[in-house]
Amino acid sequence: MADQILRLESVCKTYNVGLPTETEVLHNIDLELDHGEFLALIGPSGSGKSTLLNIIGLLDRPTSGRLLIKGQDTAALDDAEVTRLRGHTIGFVFQYHLLISAFTARENVMMPMLVDSGFPSADIEARANRLLAQVGLEKLAGNLANNMSGGQQQRVAVARALAMNPDLVLADEPTGNLDSSSAEAVFKLMRQGNRDSGTSFLLVTHNMDLARRCDRIIEVIDGRIGA
Repeated sequence: MADQILRLESVCKTYNVGLPTETEVLHNIDLELDHGEFLALIGPSGSGKSTLLNIIGLLDRPTSGRLLIKGQDTAALDDAEVTRLRGHTIGFVFQYHLLISAFTARENVMMPMLVDSGFPSADIEARANRLLAQVGLEKLAGNLANNMSGGQQQRVAVARALAMNPDLVLADEPTGNLDSSSAEAVFKLMRQGNRDSGTSFLLVTHNMDLARRCDRIIEVIDGRIGA
């Protein structure tokens, strides 16, 4: 248990509870993710992957079952505590990078730290610069996000996900909109972050070539973990 960043026990998610349209989307999900592990989550569209990722990312709550982050049962937390835990423990990389187009690469990476601290500082700017250097974009730190290529923007998104030094990064189809060369570069960056810092990664992907290069593959089928 001490080495686990994530544990789901019999997690279910039901929408429209008590209504004629009541639908159970996730069924008794059991899942564990260790510190430093790089896990691929695969499954067809509509299988429940996005719902599961929202619950793991503390963006939604399960209808039943237990979700533990670093051994802490999240059901016992109020909304403010959940927000604090998410901000300090989990980083996100999305299929659409969701950068602020009018901000520079540096400012986008600084954003999670500014939200946490409430004000800018030399230390925050320096960390953003270091992270951009790690993803090979130190020379583009002052470029506006909308003046960068798709691959470059996704590398900024990876740097932003690591800004708060999270224990876990959730990457939802982060290479889905990239050409093969850019996809390979982004995957290698995530793997490097995983190995260098011990950050755990949960990668949702339809790219089986990338999935096979992860430590483990979990398949979601019709809201259940495949055998």
